[in-house]
Amino acid sequence: MLHEKAAQAPIDPVTFRKVMGNFATGVAVVTTAVDGTRFGMAVNSLASVSLDPCLLLVCPKKGSATGDAIKRSGVFAVNVLGESQQDLCMRFVGEEASRFDELDLDEDNRGVPLLPGSLAHISCQLEAVHPGGDHDIIVGRVVDCSLETGNPLIFHDGQFCRRAA
Repeated sequence: MLHEKAAQAPIDPVTFRKVMGNFATGVAVVTTAVDGTRFGMAVNSLASVSLDPCLLLVCPKKGSATGDAIKRSGVFAVNVLGESQQDLCMRFVGEEASRFDELDLDEDNRGVPLLPGSLAHISCQLEAVHPGGDHDIIVGRVVDCSLETGNPLIFHDGQFCRRAA
């Protein structure tokens, strides 16, 4: 049986953002490279999609330099940040031009930058891109991953916070 949709006023985006801000998330930086140029952006829109095959999703804003670079390169990495990496995270927010300057970077076997000190690195092959309003939903097939010990950087209610002991 199909449900009829009742007419209702659209949701205010500012209110929706405040409501979703109450959902605590980890913080990651998504990186890629195209023709030797590195791209990266901070995200908290990150989710595991499937274990068989291993898939995850990230959601860059439509037209973002990093999102467009991922679509061109077909590869990306997710760098899950630790609680001491707030300054590193802030390099990858907004239009900062020197995001990778003076970082002792590693690269995965496809040349994608991996950020030093991250709690986890997840290297992905682009699987699919879906429309998601003013964002793209990028699905990646995990091709490699690694994990370190430590506490995650957490974002809640518009600010960074630490995990309670």
